[in-house]
Amino acid sequence: MSASLELGDIFRAAGPAWRSAHAGRLPLQQLKVMSAIEHCRTAALGGHVAACGNCGHWRIAYNSCRNRHCPRCQGNAARTWLAEREADLLPVGYFHVVFTLPARIADIALQNKAVLYALLFQAASETMMTIAADPRHLGARIGITAVLHSWGSALTHHPHVHMIVPGGGLSPDGQRWISSRPAFLLPVRVLGKLFRRLFLTRLLALFDADRLAFRGRLAPLADRRTFLRYLAPVRGRRWVVYAKPPFAGPKAVLAYLSRYTHRVAISNRRLLAFNENGVTFRYKDYRRDTAHQQQVMTLATDEFIRRFMLHVLPRGFHRIRHYGLLASSSRKASLARVRELLNVIPTPAAEIPEPEPVTPLPCPCCGGLMVVIQILPRWYQPRGPPPATDPAGGSP
Repeated sequence: MSASLELGDIFRAAGPAWRSAHAGRLPLQQLKVMSAIEHCRTAALGGHVAACGNCGHWRIAYNSCRNRHCPRCQGNAARTWLAEREADLLPVGYFHVVFTLPARIADIALQNKAVLYALLFQAASETMMTIAADPRHLGARIGITAVLHSWGSALTHHPHVHMIVPGGGLSPDGQRWISSRPAFLLPVRVLGKLFRRLFLTRLLALFDADRLAFRGRLAPLADRRTFLRYLAPVRGRRWVVYAKPPFAGPKAVLAYLSRYTHRVAISNRRLLAFNENGVTFRYKDYRRDTAHQQQVMTLATDEFIRRFMLHVLPRGFHRIRHYGLLASSSRKASLARVRELLNVIPTPAAEIPEPEPVTPLPCPCCGGLMVVIQILPRWYQPRGPPPATDPAGGSP
């Protein structure tokens, strides 16, 4: 067991053999993701050398890949995104709503990610906006921040959308704020029925427009009658829409967002071991009671990599989207109107400093100032300490 085990270690050790075994069958996007994670913070991406002016200690720091699928690179991205979103928070309760695709639909989505993930966003957001606008329910225009997750805790394919929704919305005429009940936003059974109808109707339209692909065991679904028979069981089942209790204030909303918006299929801290038996990691078994949900699983290395690759997103696909009051085209105006109605002074947006090229940490030996003395090009790895250089740039 190793506390320092990272996904990049597994990819560097087992990735070449896995790619060789699947040569000619891997999408270019998956190959790019593997390459980025393998090279993250290694000599392949270049870096810099910093030295302490007091004790002479020197240290190499290599650049990160900044790929959105890399567990090492999401912390800074999440903090930057949160700083931008903090000013959008309203002094109201926030709800967490989850829309999940049935397993049969998820199988089709795995072979048609860009199209069906987009449809998942579309159907889920339209469902929320439509039911919220209905006078029998809330009768208001709401705001939504939606985040796509394609995985279950054991890395299985489980596409679902998490939504953060303020507890209320603007009246149709925009003249008043309509608050939801303290612990209730919208009826989940009503949401589930409309979500099912919207998704299946548009899924069939995509089929008729020849925008779906079927491979392997799903190849027979290319026949329309077979496709309709395949969908028949899910038409009569309840589709899962889950609404969690409201958050305990804006700070709790931010804490949630920091965990979910930039999460990848598995974090490095869940990895426990990597050896000849495979990869061992922690996961949550939601079928167990809360006290026993944390479990440990070992997968053969090839299977572990295969499962991770299931969750590589199509190039350019946006996994965080905003709707209604929070839609980017009208967010500022909508939030200003809501704050006016709630008699709230707007929170100034947090200033996001321009990232500096290099920000060395203090010297681990004496705490002195570490100064960058050399920029390393890609693939270059120093074999020994660089020549001493004073902070002003001159040589001794």
